[in-house]
Formats: sequence, C-alpha cells, structure tokens
Amino acid sequence: QVQVQESGGGLVQAGGSLRLNCEASTRTTSTHTMAWFRQAPGKEREFVSGISWSGRNTDYVASVRGRFTISRDADKNTVYLQMVGLKPEDTARYYCAVTQFGTVSRQIDAYAWWGQGTQVTVSS
Repeated sequence: QVQVQESGGGLVQAGGSLRLNCEASTRTTSTHTMAWFRQAPGKEREFVSGISWSGRNTDYVASVRGRFTISRDADKNTVYLQMVGLKPEDTARYYCAVTQFGTVSRQIDAYAWWGQGTQVTVSS
C-alpha cells in the first residue's frame, strides 16, 4: 500500500508560479511511475504530467508543455511539479497518482494510489 500526499497549492495571479509536491509514504521501486492529474469544477479529471521513477521518461499534456516541469527526488520519494506562467484555465484541484507500471500512462485507471489533491487557483 502506498500513501500519497500532495502539498504546495494556493492562490496566485495569472503569470505567477507554484510548485506542487507529492510524497509517497513508502520507498517505491524503480518500476513505479508517478503523475499529476487535475480536475476543474464540472470537468473530467485530466492527465497533466508524469515521470518514470528513473526520471528518464516524462510526458506532458499539450496545454502545459513549456510551462510546467516535472521532476523527482528518489531519495525523498517525492515528485515535484514546477508551474510557471500560470493561467486562469489552470485552476483546478491537482492530484498526484502512483502506478506500479514503469511507463508513463495518461489513463486514470492505470494508477492504483491517489492523494487527496491540492487546490490551485489562478486569478486573472
């Protein structure tokens, strides 16, 4: 069982920056992939970015590519999502997810463990 805890959300103005943190409670193996999803009110949960535990493979949804950067610290069992140039349409609850599979998937069903989410609000 993997416990997942997000932090780092908040309220920022458009153009601002935030860094989201996701810590897994147990030492995940080299095959575990972690990802960020987000869900805005009235919308479906969508994939934002993912990273293999080796860090060699990353993926981003087109709307955030070039503005968001995902990274990981294996020693701390932590994955980060650095967000710059935030836009009002980035407003959502951001969820961290963990899968035992080694490849980064954009599918919600691929991830077995989820955090409670952290709110990101971008004002115009």
